[in-house]
Amino acid sequence: MRILVAPDSFKGSMSATVFCDIARQVFSRCLSGCEVPGCEMLGLPMADGGEGTAEALVRGTGGELRALTVTGPMRTPVAASYGLLGDGRTAVVEMAQASGLPLVPSQQRDPLQATSYGTGELIVEALRQGAGHIILALGGSATNDGGMGALQALGVRFLDHTGAPVAPIAEALMQIRSVVVDDLQARLGSTRLTIASDVTNPLLGKRGATAVYGPQKGADARTRRHLEQGLAHFADLTDQTTSTDYRDQPGSGAAGGMGYGFLSYLGATLRSGFAVVAETYGLEQRLQENHWDLLITGEGQVDVQSVQGKLVGRLAALGQAHQIPVLVLTGSIRGDLDELYRCGVTSVSSIVEGPMSLKQAMEQAPLLLRRRLTDLCRLWRIRRLSDPVSRAM
Repeated sequence: MRILVAPDSFKGSMSATVFCDIARQVFSRCLSGCEVPGCEMLGLPMADGGEGTAEALVRGTGGELRALTVTGPMRTPVAASYGLLGDGRTAVVEMAQASGLPLVPSQQRDPLQATSYGTGELIVEALRQGAGHIILALGGSATNDGGMGALQALGVRFLDHTGAPVAPIAEALMQIRSVVVDDLQARLGSTRLTIASDVTNPLLGKRGATAVYGPQKGADARTRRHLEQGLAHFADLTDQTTSTDYRDQPGSGAAGGMGYGFLSYLGATLRSGFAVVAETYGLEQRLQENHWDLLITGEGQVDVQSVQGKLVGRLAALGQAHQIPVLVLTGSIRGDLDELYRCGVTSVSSIVEGPMSLKQAMEQAPLLLRRRLTDLCRLWRIRRLSDPVSRAM
């Protein structure tokens, strides 16, 4: 029996790597004494470009995390890390590590003052270490500066009317009068940059970075107007400087407009976070070349949106294409799941055992997962031991 375990993180409670570790421990214990030979499990921690992408790819490729201190979103030092993958040439920089919203206490959130500079510092360090390809995972940012702060760390100079550099914060976007990019190419060299994000918002407007994500970052109506004006001004100058126009590109509004800034100044490629992770793992090839009896995935909550480009839906489609049963383990199930079943999911199960608060469920997620997987594993063992065909394999 060959089982592929490819979960997303359970946001705020359990990482995808912890899920895989628990699955490996459970299967090893439950199947080690099994009379059915050939039981095998492969764990591939998954992500969609948001929280946990670096950790998942590092773990899944046998790479390493490298820690350093960078400028946090409110311009105070924070401990952060980036990932160097198993090939030794690809680095993964996760924006949430240096410029993430969880790094700012709720009462201190102010996107006018927040900066993405620390994310740029992580990229600079990856470049110093010789990375030939950098994957930038966007998601969970506290910033709304169009990536201006990170670009300053990379050598782009944004100057005011006196020729002095502006502060690397969104409030200073309206002060920019000229842009100098002379040092940028020398620093980047031939390094390839890929943006991993499943956000499809444009930079500006009702579906833009400020309107959609500004409120969760602490922006009231007045602040949102200021931020929108600043990004519009930044876009006008950027388009003139780079002879590009990405403001309406789906995904340009990701991470407070960092998608736009990196497309415009760095020539980055914007791709689906799931596609980047799956390609890094060679997931399609693994499914084609090997026979898998079961694909187990999971995420914190499963609902109708899970089939709309999210990780569970994408894995379900792959399972269906390769005729692999797909089992989804989740903390919460909401709404009608018929569409999920039509898209290739075989079964959806909650790991929650009985009435409990959300706080309790999140705190106990690893234990609950262990119990649920143990129950399932015992059922599979009984089934295979009672199947004469399986015993003969």
